Amino acid sequence: MNHGKIIPMSKRLIIGNWKMNPGTPEEAKKLVRKTKRAALGLVKTEIVVCPPFPFLTACVPRKKEANFKVGAQSVSAEEGVGARTGEVSATMVRAIGAEYAIVGHSEQRKVGESGNSDTDETVSKRLNAALNAGLVVILCVGEKARDENGTYLEELKNQIKNSLLNTPKKFASKIIIAYEPVWAIGAQEAMNSEQIYETSIFVRKIFADVFGADNGLKAKVLYGGAVNFRNAYEIMTVGKVDGLLVGRESVNAPGFVELIKAVDKITA
Repeated sequence: MNHGKIIPMSKRLIIGNWKMNPGTPEEAKKLVRKTKRAALGLVKTEIVVCPPFPFLTACVPRKKEANFKVGAQSVSAEEGVGARTGEVSATMVRAIGAEYAIVGHSEQRKVGESGNSDTDETVSKRLNAALNAGLVVILCVGEKARDENGTYLEELKNQIKNSLLNTPKKFASKIIIAYEPVWAIGAQEAMNSEQIYETSIFVRKIFADVFGADNGLKAKVLYGGAVNFRNAYEIMTVGKVDGLLVGRESVNAPGFVELIKAVDKITA
């Protein structure tokens, strides 16, 4: 199996987070075929799809595909192998041929049915496990609510700094920050594009505080939250982000293809 090379970080990046979709391996393969076809002619954009764990093997290309990679929706906070029933390690994900991993998604940070939730400490462990396994990490951060006095910025700063705690500087180029305000996930409308731009500057500043000014300038910042083919162009151009983390639209093949085309056409 060809694990390929990690993509140049200068390209725009569209991450398709399939969440708990679709229902069968056949549907997953069909969705991948359509996405790969759309990726073939891209010039400035890379696509990464993140299917559920059972479909990873079916989605990883057998040979190198132009502008197309596969990632996991999460990885275990524990490294290697061991007595961790129900867990999937970063080394297993990498061995399958996936090259990316999402960590700290808002749906994992919030308390679920089990009563467990990802803390910044858990996210930090997942992130470092993924980096040590050779994966590129998409670190999700975002405030629960946006207030007028700006206390949400403190929440965002703490999330970023705590999630990157104990991460060696050498891994800075393998970390992508996906800003996804929790209140915008699954909403009808995306966040205001001017506010996305302002927040992306803040995110880069905090990243620079952790890893140095040079790495802050090079940091790739994505936006996620109610992204679709209708608003992708404005978010990218006015919000000035480096890419998008796409949820429900990524399993709507026609809409996702249109979104990909819109992003790749941006000239600036």
